[in-house]
Formats: sequence, C-alpha cells, structure tokens
Amino acid sequence: MPVHDWTKVIAGMFHHLHTFWIGIIARDLNNGLLPPDHYALAEQSAREVGPDVLALHSGNDEITPKEHLGMTAVAEAPPQVSITERLEDVDFYALKRRSLLIKHTLNDELVAIIGIVSQGNKNRQKALDQFLDKAVSALRSGIHLLVIDLHPPGKFDPQGIHGALWSQLCSRPFQMPEGKAFTLAAYEAAEQAPRAYVEPIALNANLPDMPLFLDEGYYINVPLEQTYMEAWAGVPLQWRKVIEEENGSAAASQ
Repeated sequence: MPVHDWTKVIAGMFHHLHTFWIGIIARDLNNGLLPPDHYALAEQSAREVGPDVLALHSGNDEITPKEHLGMTAVAEAPPQVSITERLEDVDFYALKRRSLLIKHTLNDELVAIIGIVSQGNKNRQKALDQFLDKAVSALRSGIHLLVIDLHPPGKFDPQGIHGALWSQLCSRPFQMPEGKAFTLAAYEAAEQAPRAYVEPIALNANLPDMPLFLDEGYYINVPLEQTYMEAWAGVPLQWRKVIEEENGSAAASQ
C-alpha cells in the first residue's frame, strides 16, 4: 500500500492511524519477531519522541552470543537501506545537547525505541528540540532507535527529521534526496558513536522493512508495510476515500 499524504486531512486522522499502528507493531514483535528473552510494550510516556513501542530485554545479564539467535548480524547481512551514516571520527559523548536520564519503570533493560513522528513533534522549535533531546539521550544511553516520519520536511526540519537529528550529532550535513519527502531511519547505538541506516521515501511508495537494533551489530527487521496496511484498515472509510483522492491528485501532478 502506498504511503499517503497526511497533511491534507485533520491531524486527528494521523493520530488515529498511528495509535493503531503502534499496537500492531508491538503485537507482531511479541508474536515471534523478537527473541524469546525480549518483549515489546506500547508506551505513551516518552511523548517527546512520539507514541512509542519499547523493546525490553528481560535478562539480568548482558546479551550473550546464544541470545543473538533470531537476530540478524550486520556483519553477515547489512540492513538494506539507501543511506548509511557513520560517526567514526566524532566524540559523540562530548555532545553539548542536554542529556536526559532515560529509564523504564520495570527492572528489565530498555534496549530500543520505535518512534512514529507526529506533526506536533516538529511544527514548533520547542517541540522539535524536545524530540532531539530525547533521541540524543537515548543514543547516549545505549538505546537503539527506529524513527518513522511520514510528514514532509517543514520550517524547523528542512532536511527531514533525520537531517535535524544528524545535525545534533555531527557537523556533516544531510541532504534529503529530491522527490522523497518522508524518512525512515534506524539508529544503532554503537559503543563509539551511533550509526544511522536511512531510507528516504516518496509519496505513494511502499514502505520497506526497517532494522530495529537490539544489540550492537544485531538487529531484526520490522515489517512496516504490512503493519501500516493493518492500521490503515482502522481509519474510517470516509476519511480513507478523502486521503486516497488526495494521493491520486498528488500523483497526477508529479
């Protein structure tokens, strides 16, 4: 199913969609995508990153090689994305951006966050700064991220949400590819500095699977297209028709 233009309808429609989407992603993660000693929770408290799915590790010790069963090793199969960014020469832990302490109420280790960006995360500078503080702090805490942004760049993120976040991590600018307004970005919280795996998406394109890192060098793939289609089915029919008409008009004008 092609990615839709959510800017043409009331914000509440996208909120409705991503509320469904979060639950569906968490369900699939818990039904076999995650290793047996991991689980996912739908979480609303980390609102600066957006309504999230949290992936937790239920073991008390560090993940062992045996527990990597079910994950894909980057060394054997790198994530299939268009752009890979690395911060090999940057003292990441000397960043000046405000650091927030990230915890979860359970004793289990929080290892990854999936954030679906809302328009409210980036329609004001303060809101975007809160998002960036939370994202940078997560990476500094060793928490991996998968950020899904189906809103086009705006005044405060002219190079998209990855461009805004990357500008906080290094001085090397990121340029959004022409004709691709949406961003999927997975961040591996590597020991030395993060790595980003970015897939810019055009309107009406299908969503690819994206990596969700659970440990350095190891990830699972999250089926975004399948889960998006299920969430789309929960949008009221009259609004689906409006959105599809808008998509058709946008495609005709391209």
